Amino acid sequence: MDIVIVAKLDRLTRSVRDLADLLERFAKRGVSLVSVAESLDTGSAAGRLVLNVMASVSQWEREAIGERTRDALAHKKAQGERVGTVPFGHALAPNGVTLVPHEEEQRILRAIREHRTAGLTLQEMADALNAQGWRTRRGSRWRLRSVHHLLSAAKLPTRS
Repeated sequence: MDIVIVAKLDRLTRSVRDLADLLERFAKRGVSLVSVAESLDTGSAAGRLVLNVMASVSQWEREAIGERTRDALAHKKAQGERVGTVPFGHALAPNGVTLVPHEEEQRILRAIREHRTAGLTLQEMADALNAQGWRTRRGSRWRLRSVHHLLSAAKLPTRS
């Protein structure tokens, strides 16, 4: 019998449905699943039972974390606190809530829009930004992917 070994069950999946699909596929091919951390082997009925219980708990845990996160973010928003990342081209005002334009990033965004209007490819735009000495927010050189991300966030065409 063939065996698939995983270090820990929740690294494989936290979805009961996905686990059931995997186990069904494994069973059709005569493959058993072994989880090292939990010492589980689906080669026995008891192993399959414990595995299903653990998968149910893992799925519940994932969903509970999601609910708590949503509730915490909603509470912060209701209190007037800013949640989420600050979009490129903006900075947080001293009050920690309001967004204000970030002048250098605004210049970069204008250049990207002009380059897009001129028909430059994403790589050509990245090369032009680098040639002008501009860097990303993290201080790295511009790459095709970072230009694409900004164009997508600004809802501008991203064709290469």
